[in-house]
Amino acid sequence: MASGNGSSVIQFILLGLTQQPELQLPLFLLFLAIYVVSVVGNLGLIVLIVLNPHLHTPMYYFLFNLSFIDLCYSSVIIPRMLMSFIKQNIISYAECMAQLFFFCFFVIDECCILTSMAYDRYVAICKPLLYRVTMSHQVCLMLMVGGYAMGLVGAMAHTGCMLRLSFCDANVINHYMCDIPPLLQLSCTSTSINELVVFIVVGVNIIVPSLTIFISYTLILSNILGIHSTKGRAKAFSTCSSHIMTVSLFFGSSAFIYFKSSPGVSGDQDKVSTVFYTIVGPMMNPFIYSLRNKDVQVALGKTLKKKVLV
Repeated sequence: MASGNGSSVIQFILLGLTQQPELQLPLFLLFLAIYVVSVVGNLGLIVLIVLNPHLHTPMYYFLFNLSFIDLCYSSVIIPRMLMSFIKQNIISYAECMAQLFFFCFFVIDECCILTSMAYDRYVAICKPLLYRVTMSHQVCLMLMVGGYAMGLVGAMAHTGCMLRLSFCDANVINHYMCDIPPLLQLSCTSTSINELVVFIVVGVNIIVPSLTIFISYTLILSNILGIHSTKGRAKAFSTCSSHIMTVSLFFGSSAFIYFKSSPGVSGDQDKVSTVFYTIVGPMMNPFIYSLRNKDVQVALGKTLKKKVLV
């Protein structure tokens, strides 16, 4: 029986993060805890933003979408990953392609949202008098729609090119998910077009956002250094520090995977690097933005107080 692309392979085996038996249970418990924390943290931040009107600003509009995307794409990856710790993780060809599509979609969306958040901070600090006009509801909506559209196009490009490949006999994926590099490694047909698409799509969605973020923060830093008040500088830095931490974690680990000399080669170091932006990042983001953000802390306190009183 052949799959839809003419391959003889109808299912894949995901090796998972490690094959060492003594590590299976500890890692299962660790990543289960990470997933629970990620779901609770991101869902909690979403609910908090919805329930508190004073958080209905462009900055928290983007943060709402960031939490939504983190919630979705960690759910696309971690439940399937957990299976590999307790039994042989077999995934059908169709499920593998679906996971690849949604993974690409949400990762590209995250790139776009982090870029929009950098632009928002630039306008807020460098052009505060024009902030309400520049970051109007319509502008924020256009940025989000554009981001989701880019995610859709990128995911369709990657998945469409993967569907054209043939997988003859090898069906063991040295990864905990259906990612591009390990799948290219299994193909028994030429992957040159796929590697070109990886270079173009990933380049556009990492280089362009990275340059935009770099330029934004260069202008922000220049503006902050011009502030004479020490308190004013500290306040300006505090509004950007959370975003800088998130950007560094996400772009640093993702760039390592996709800008190596050969996209078709995958190894254990790739799996470890992927963990940072697919699993650790979605878990950390709610805490990065909550623990370093007084508005979120105040909103959380008010919400909890209302629940207690009720």
